[in-house]
Amino acid sequence: MNQTENLLIKLQDMSQFLASGSLNDNLNEQAAMTAALVGAETCSVMLLNEGDGEEMRMSVCASHGPLPAAALQVKVGRGEGIAGHVLASGRSLLVEDIANSQFAHLARRASDPRRSLMLAPIRIDAKVIGMLNASCSQSKACFSSVDLHLLDVIALFIGKSIQVQQLQSILNSRFTQLAMLQDVRGKVEDSGITAYQHPDQIARILAKSFFKEMTRAGFDSAQIVQAASEIIAQLNSNLQRHSERAARREDGAVH
Repeated sequence: MNQTENLLIKLQDMSQFLASGSLNDNLNEQAAMTAALVGAETCSVMLLNEGDGEEMRMSVCASHGPLPAAALQVKVGRGEGIAGHVLASGRSLLVEDIANSQFAHLARRASDPRRSLMLAPIRIDAKVIGMLNASCSQSKACFSSVDLHLLDVIALFIGKSIQVQQLQSILNSRFTQLAMLQDVRGKVEDSGITAYQHPDQIARILAKSFFKEMTRAGFDSAQIVQAASEIIAQLNSNLQRHSERAARREDGAVH
């Protein structure tokens, strides 16, 4: 099989990126698929989810492979580390050997033979909303420019997948539509505000809208607390049912 045929097969595989399910589940599946497509041992998806404007920070939302614990917990701003460098420039990056690059001082494990890595911005409507990172495996000495181009295409697919899923969620909820519309009206000066909102941001917007609507409807503090308690009770009930289903599946697998 020649290189062109191999790339066409990989591009065909990416049609699975537009899948149903929760955002976190989809992103984890996409991270695993990305690793397989580019020959990486570890792959992670970072999304902007804290702060405002230029001060927004990225954190890992999904990953595949043995990613260091520190990488899973770090929150990266523009210009901070390698991911922050790519976030600030908006351009994908190939580092063939981190030990012999301008980022050598950022290498977490200098003695690790897996020194090649790639990063590609995830965009929605030309707005960078996150980062796709891949680190080479021991079986593959170094990433190439072809791998970087493929990672760019994958990042594009992931961006579209995130946008489609978020739009579907918003369209399925009248309350979410109204809350998001009110939030956008308050931020008209930001032309990219409708391009993407991280789920954490949407949750905060909905909570604020819920509080305002209950206050406007005349409910007092005790009644609002009671409503919030009911939401928590519903969540606990849902988590309990999920745990019971998972336990039954494990029992079935054992027997």
